[in-house]
Amino acid sequence: MNKKTPLFKVVAYTFLSLFAIMNIIPIFWMVVNSFKEEQEYAANPFSFPTTLHFSNYTKAWEIANMNIYFLNSLLITFVSLIVTVLLGSLAAYFLARFTFKLRGFTYALFLLGMLVPIHATLIPIFLIMQKMSLIDTYFSLILPYTAFHLSLTVFILEGFMRGFPKDLEESGIMDGAGVFRIFWSIILPITRPAMATVVILNFIYNWNEYLFALVLITSNSLKTLPLGLANFVGVETASYTLQMSALTIALVPILIFYLLLQKQLVTGMTAGAVKG
Repeated sequence: MNKKTPLFKVVAYTFLSLFAIMNIIPIFWMVVNSFKEEQEYAANPFSFPTTLHFSNYTKAWEIANMNIYFLNSLLITFVSLIVTVLLGSLAAYFLARFTFKLRGFTYALFLLGMLVPIHATLIPIFLIMQKMSLIDTYFSLILPYTAFHLSLTVFILEGFMRGFPKDLEESGIMDGAGVFRIFWSIILPITRPAMATVVILNFIYNWNEYLFALVLITSNSLKTLPLGLANFVGVETASYTLQMSALTIALVPILIFYLLLQKQLVTGMTAGAVKG
């Protein structure tokens, strides 16, 4: 078995490296071409730019009205993210650390939510939002984003919290801390690795979500970045370099968010591997 281990590692790392390269190349190609003039891109889409045209980003930002769409996406994404993580972590804590009569049924309901195709509920959600007069408001996106991500959030955090030793809570109780004080001061800090995973997954989905925003938002002043980019690419410009500049701008927050949380994410993955 030991003799096969080095070969297995070589094959695994080779496969993962190739997979990473396949994902990086399109992004790299997009960023490189975002700095070109349109004539230079048309002459050779696969060459490096002779001069870096940073003005492409300024033009794309202005023509696409990205300041409005960018702020809308930030607001909707972060509000949904905060509410989801707050409610999900509380639910996960009570499911993981307390025993009550309907615990199994409640946990099964959260798991059932992971099996429901999100976009299959688009028409019912549209009708509900219409009845509640929430169509074309921020809440028409915040509420579905929160609801649909609770299941995965609870699933990840509950599994992580369940492995904590009971001594943590017992020491807090002996110090006079209540349930919520233990949750905020003891449980949440040591849940940061799992929390990083949840935050990244929720942020990426909320930031990139298109179909719900397309159906539930109609005002230009409330449109999110994916809707704005769709209009920009399909209607407002035929310039490929400006399109790539706009797409690069939309990609930057995801990269920044991931880089800020990658340490916690890697720690969580390592802890899970050791634990298993």
